[in-house]
Amino acid sequence: EVQLQASGGGLVQAGGSLRLSCAASGVTFDDYAIGWFRQAPGKEREAVSCISKSDRTTYYADSVKGRFTISSDDAKNTVYMQMNSLKPEDTAVYYCTAAAVFCTVGPLEVDYWGQGTLVTVSS
Repeated sequence: EVQLQASGGGLVQAGGSLRLSCAASGVTFDDYAIGWFRQAPGKEREAVSCISKSDRTTYYADSVKGRFTISSDDAKNTVYMQMNSLKPEDTAVYYCTAAAVFCTVGPLEVDYWGQGTLVTVSS
């Protein structure tokens, strides 16, 4: 059984930082790219970041480049996303995802979804 356990969300003021964690089980980082999508109220789900061990690539949405950093700890089978300089527009439910081999920006191409963790950035 695949489980993607996301944690680390919360309420933070604009300019602050949070670190999201995604503890994965039932998938290996050799076979799956692990990423984050987010969905804000009234908006479509969008890809935020992703890391693929297979082709050693990372992906960031333009809106988070330079502020968010994705990393993985293979020993713990956990992926982290450090979010700095948070903005009110980063407010959303963040979902940990797993896609076979390569990173994807399309929600329909995601193989597994974790439960969301809410990030709220106050102005």
